[in-house]
Amino acid sequence: MDRLKYRLNKFQSTPAYLLVMGLLSAAFFSATFVVNRAISLDGGHWYWTASLRFFFTVLFLSLGFIFFRGFDYFKDILKEYFQNFKFWTIAGTIGFGFFYSFLCYAADFSPGWVVATTWQMTILASLFVLAMFGKKLAKKVWFFTFIIFLGVSLVNFSHIDTNNLEALFLGFFPVLVAAFSYPIGNQMVWEQKKKREEKNQDTKIFKNAFIKVYLLTLGSFPLWIILFFITNPGMPSSGQYINVAFVSLLSGVIATSIFLYARSHANSTSKIILVDAAQAGEVFFALFAEVLFLGAVFPNTTGWIGLFLTLGGLYFLTKSK
Repeated sequence: MDRLKYRLNKFQSTPAYLLVMGLLSAAFFSATFVVNRAISLDGGHWYWTASLRFFFTVLFLSLGFIFFRGFDYFKDILKEYFQNFKFWTIAGTIGFGFFYSFLCYAADFSPGWVVATTWQMTILASLFVLAMFGKKLAKKVWFFTFIIFLGVSLVNFSHIDTNNLEALFLGFFPVLVAAFSYPIGNQMVWEQKKKREEKNQDTKIFKNAFIKVYLLTLGSFPLWIILFFITNPGMPSSGQYINVAFVSLLSGVIATSIFLYARSHANSTSKIILVDAAQAGEVFFALFAEVLFLGAVFPNTTGWIGLFLTLGGLYFLTKSK
């Protein structure tokens, strides 16, 4: 049994497995860009699009913990949150609050593909964040990550309307902040896990992706309270409740849990980068969804070149050490 468990843990840390998990999370994440844009076009306020997602995430996960693991298990999770309130509030505010509020704000000014394209800055942002936390990065990792970003940009370049620069700028800067916020929050959790391991403290909380999503979500709540009084958003429509609940399930619960699960099994800096870089798949999944459901057109030759550049960059990144 121990040998089987060892082999399983080893397999879960392989680059190929982490890449698949990263792309799977990207597929669920992509729903965010399409649905958020649809909500914005229907007149829904960005504050409710952002905050309701985290409300539903807490609701879904709370019910899941209680139903599948029992109320005592749920109380232990809340105990972790209150005992380390400062850490989870800071990490949750940055990694979830800043990240998603700026994404939803950008959806008011830019179509989903613009937001999805700009969001790929998180690939490069992850490198700067890792360097900020003292991680050493090989030059070829920077190179292949840049190739991925270049490829993603080319895929969507053919869709850019140069006569509508307002959408490009107002969609760019908020998402740029979000692109840095998300990896900072996630890396804070990764570093906290390592810190507790070094002190021989219990780290079982960090081995469960659903718990990490739950704690980070709770940590973002103070920000939503503050933003409510700042933005004065009115009341959400019934349709916005339904759409946000859908995004919460696909992106807030499933996608984020898969992503954090994959990141927790990344036992080297290059593998962390691989999982983060796999989020580039969001652009392609979002693009195909728009073609299928919203009548968008496929990329032109430039776009297809970008597609192959991105896939190639991901492949060679899996070979980087």
